[in-house]
Amino acid sequence: MTLLLGVPVTAVAAAPGDVVQQDGIQQQVVEVLRLKVPAADWEAWLEAERQNWEPWLRAQSGFLERRIYWDADSEEGVLLIHWASRRQWQDIAAAEVERVQRRFDQLARQGTGRSDAQPFPLLFSGELIPQ
Repeated sequence: MTLLLGVPVTAVAAAPGDVVQQDGIQQQVVEVLRLKVPAADWEAWLEAERQNWEPWLRAQSGFLERRIYWDADSEEGVLLIHWASRRQWQDIAAAEVERVQRRFDQLARQGTGRSDAQPFPLLFSGELIPQ
């Protein structure tokens, strides 16, 4: 068992092209995103997440839940997004994700008052398979 920001997580990594199956059924997958979130902008980050990604995710086929964590020491946000299957997650068009990301960045710039192209840059993207 591993600790992620003080939360116990038991999972194994999947290779990018794998369709993970258990007993012939596609298994759930957890998308993991780590972002740089300065303490001064923590609330603006959460608000941009609520206004933008939250409603969009809820409308996606296969979306199960999203958990958001923030580590004050490293000033990093971690998002764990649970999907019913890797295929459903990966079937979302990259252009659609980019469109939603641009809107998120716009909301983040408004909330922080900063002009950075990406106020909360992505530090890591990966996936975990629940065990």
